[in-house]
Amino acid sequence: PPAGSRARYNRTTGPTPIMVAADGKRPPGAAQIEVRGRELNGPVFSEPGGRPPALCKDALAQAAKTGRAVVIIDTAGRLHIDEEMMREVEQISQKVKPHQTYLVCNATTGQDAVNSAKEFNNRLELDGIILTMLDGDARGGAALSIRAVTGKPIKFVGVGEKLDRLEEFHPDRMASRILGMGDVVSLVEKAQETFTQEQAADLQKKLRKNTLNLEDFLDQLRRMRKMGPLSELLGMIGMGGSDMQVDESELPQVEAIILSMTPYERRHPEHIDGSRRRRIAAGSGPSPTDVNALLKQFKQMKKLMRKLARGGKRGRKVQLPPMFG
Repeated sequence: PPAGSRARYNRTTGPTPIMVAADGKRPPGAAQIEVRGRELNGPVFSEPGGRPPALCKDALAQAAKTGRAVVIIDTAGRLHIDEEMMREVEQISQKVKPHQTYLVCNATTGQDAVNSAKEFNNRLELDGIILTMLDGDARGGAALSIRAVTGKPIKFVGVGEKLDRLEEFHPDRMASRILGMGDVVSLVEKAQETFTQEQAADLQKKLRKNTLNLEDFLDQLRRMRKMGPLSELLGMIGMGGSDMQVDESELPQVEAIILSMTPYERRHPEHIDGSRRRRIAAGSGPSPTDVNALLKQFKQMKKLMRKLARGGKRGRKVQLPPMFG
């Protein structure tokens, strides 16, 4: 549930919140909150069979007793046409008087998300919207429409299923992505979470001196995968709608090939001859031809990266190697 992602986000910026499982219609919903609580090592309040309005009021009392300053209430998912459940969420709001009320909308539902946001805002006076499944620039229009009909800001966006995939919404960055201009600021922020300044400086030094080896390449590949799907990273530099395709299913094979090499071979790939390629292939699974293709692509990538690190030649078009094209 988005409550888990919001709890993780809050924990990184403030006190660990208590999550309240107030989904009385769907028992698995409470179980999911319990799972998220264990993952975050944070408290969860639930009362199986309890009425959500009373449960939420009890949760506030429990939070006060235990000194929890932040409470996140996860209510049942509902349609704006479900009058009974709409009354229930209004009762919850009246009992707990929340400081902030967010509506979680699925961006893939299009106009339904817009209609729901409008009706919920009329009934509850929303403080903002959390838009999930916003993992592609083609769905940016939903954010614009919801903002227009409610007058309320999009506060957070979910760009993946994991708990750390909830991000603050930045209108200017979304506008750039919709217009195909990328979102370099977000890319830099992700990179800063993964790379230290020393690591970045060391990589730049190796690129300039042309000493990058397969150990470095494997390390950078793993760090980039921690930043998110490669297709998403391409979108952030304005290449989401280009013809460049990245088959991430091939990355484990690349990793297996490199790990099947000896330390000497990873540091000196230019010395890998035919017999070494056959041994590496036998140890990793793919054919010697695949090993040879990786070595050629790495050589091309090194040449490209070195050129980019030096600034390249003005006006000259650089062709990306097959691994990335």
